[in-house]
Amino acid sequence: MRGAGARRAVVTTTLVGALLIPLGGCGGPGPAGTGNADTKGAGKPADEPTRIPGVGDRLQRRIPAASHQVVAVYGDGEDSADATVVLYTRHGSAWDRVRGWPAHNGRRGWTTDHHEGDERSPVGVFGLSDAGGVLPDPGARLPYTRSAAIAAPRWWPRSYWHDFDYVIAIDHNRIEGTPPDNQDRPQGYAKGGGIWLHMGHGSGTSACVSVSRAAMRYLLRTLDPDRHPVVVMGDRADLKA
Repeated sequence: MRGAGARRAVVTTTLVGALLIPLGGCGGPGPAGTGNADTKGAGKPADEPTRIPGVGDRLQRRIPAASHQVVAVYGDGEDSADATVVLYTRHGSAWDRVRGWPAHNGRRGWTTDHHEGDERSPVGVFGLSDAGGVLPDPGARLPYTRSAAIAAPRWWPRSYWHDFDYVIAIDHNRIEGTPPDNQDRPQGYAKGGGIWLHMGHGSGTSACVSVSRAAMRYLLRTLDPDRHPVVVMGDRADLKA
């Protein structure tokens, strides 16, 4: 297990001419496709955690017992790209709301059966184990890999160019403990991958969740591998199911 001070060695990639090697991040193709919680029920044992607001039994049961940090992504609707991100921290048996931010998800909304190129974010509970970006480490607790290859391709609109200045890998169809831009997909490329929390450009993503620069810096400095952070994400109806 990595401690809070653990750091992966900084990795810097080189540019080839003026071009960056495209990454396939934010659900893009890989090489093959080049407030306190107030929902505590009566009669609960004293040591049983309170519930994450708006999250039903199906997903609540998938939050690991060891997790003491949850990033909840509340999508506005199944076909909406608008969302809210809220960080919760567990103290004893209570999940406390720490901070929240406006966010965006996949431009076509959400899905419980994510596939490459569907432009929908996957519903579920996923680990948050690795971080990185184009910019230097801002003081992340998660292992942080700096790499020029993480940059958004320059053929994307200019407003997207800083999306990957900071990223946190969402452990959907990826190998934990590797840099965010690792292209290995244990379930195969058809199941998508390269899904991250990253900086936003003001609209929907390919499948990732985007927030402001300030939010990313806060999350990077707060999410602690010793507290086993996870993300619980989906549209509000699916989260409650």
